[in-house]
Amino acid sequence: MFLCCWLALVALIPMTSGTNPGVEVKLTEKGLEYGRQLGMASIQQKLKTIKVPDISGSQEVSPIGKVKYSLSNMQIVDVGLPKSALDLVPGTGVRLSIGNAFIQLHGNWRVKYIKIIKDSGSFDLNVNDLTITTSIAIKSDETGRPVVSSVSCAATVGSASIKFHGGASWLYNLFKNFIDKALRNALQKQICPLVADAVSDLNPQLKTLNVVAKVDQYAEIEYSMVSSPTVSSSSIDFSLKGEFYNIGKHQEPPFSPAAFSLPPQVNNMLYIGVSVFTTNSAAFVYNTAGALSLYITDDMIPQGSPIRLNTRTFGAFIPQIARRFPGLMMKLLVKTVKSPVITFQPNNVTVQATGTVTAYAIQANTTLSPLFVLNLETSVSVQLFVSEMRLAGAVTLNKMDLTLGTSYVGEFQVKSLNSILQMVLKVVVIPKVNVQLAKGYPLPTLGKMKLVNTQLQVLKDYMLIGTDVQFIG
Repeated sequence: MFLCCWLALVALIPMTSGTNPGVEVKLTEKGLEYGRQLGMASIQQKLKTIKVPDISGSQEVSPIGKVKYSLSNMQIVDVGLPKSALDLVPGTGVRLSIGNAFIQLHGNWRVKYIKIIKDSGSFDLNVNDLTITTSIAIKSDETGRPVVSSVSCAATVGSASIKFHGGASWLYNLFKNFIDKALRNALQKQICPLVADAVSDLNPQLKTLNVVAKVDQYAEIEYSMVSSPTVSSSSIDFSLKGEFYNIGKHQEPPFSPAAFSLPPQVNNMLYIGVSVFTTNSAAFVYNTAGALSLYITDDMIPQGSPIRLNTRTFGAFIPQIARRFPGLMMKLLVKTVKSPVITFQPNNVTVQATGTVTAYAIQANTTLSPLFVLNLETSVSVQLFVSEMRLAGAVTLNKMDLTLGTSYVGEFQVKSLNSILQMVLKVVVIPKVNVQLAKGYPLPTLGKMKLVNTQLQVLKDYMLIGTDVQFIG
């Protein structure tokens, strides 16, 4: 896992101003702690790759004179990072501090003195009280995607102990101190570049962010940032556009998002607030695309239903249909005439839809003969839920009102069709709507991110998703 994967959640690219968000996200201290754990594992693996070059030199050692030495084949045996902290610097950024770390190293030594005497063996070096502090910056690259970098780093190597194996034991203490110093300096030069590499290794993962996420053949949703993240001492709050668009055509709806803010909750790692603007922008997109229409034929009605889509059934309520079009099957076209309106109230989501129902008789040559057009006003309740990384839903019918728009068969009582049309809505239209809603639309995500312990609450004008996060793979 890469360093501080949670950083991807605080930098979802291009920043513009003057626009209220459709989606608000809060990363809590619990989320930061999870990010710290992932980050430390990544840094630990990086530090294990330290390559210490061979070291050689000479030193005057009393009483034997100049001693030439070399250290070679040095390998990191173990790295321990027992203590670390990831801190938010309000209004600035992120600081990672590592303390009480240690590095264990094994290598070979060789010496030559009095011109002809040689000796050699191996050694183990333990470096303790290692401290590392780095500051991490989050910016946007030329494609508008987030990029992170280590803007400052300090590493200090504390105490060290070296143990020699082989050779004449009386030599050990003679050159122990200067070899100790040489090794500590070599290690210290390696640490910060490797930490910077660990931070940079996150950038390929950041490119997996679904900044523009495809929903289906009609729509995509944009999660670009509309303002810079707000960094406090306990959380990072940031604002995403959260707006649906027709694929290939970014047309703004005739309404704008209202400002909203998330409550100060801390039980979960992450809180995602999705405003009613976001869902209404979806309704606008699908209505504009002409996707909110459905032809209904008799084969879509359950076989056991006594009500059939034919002129005989409808003729029982409108006799002139049976007389003018005897023995014909029928087809209904249900479609919206304007974008549905979605409202969020505490524990309640309602959709008001205005549409028409056009009835046709199907002639023997498949020609459609219009019979009537009804104006349809419906209200449905929506149950929302999170399924994996998608927000999904299901609707149930609240009420339905019919009025006559146009009749091609003369006057008739519209109320007589209430039971037929209500049955059609319940057994055909709403099940098809629910099949689509169950597919859901994608939430902001990074790579193989998984939401766990997720709860969803509907509040005034927005829904609040509280969740923990896991990165898998």
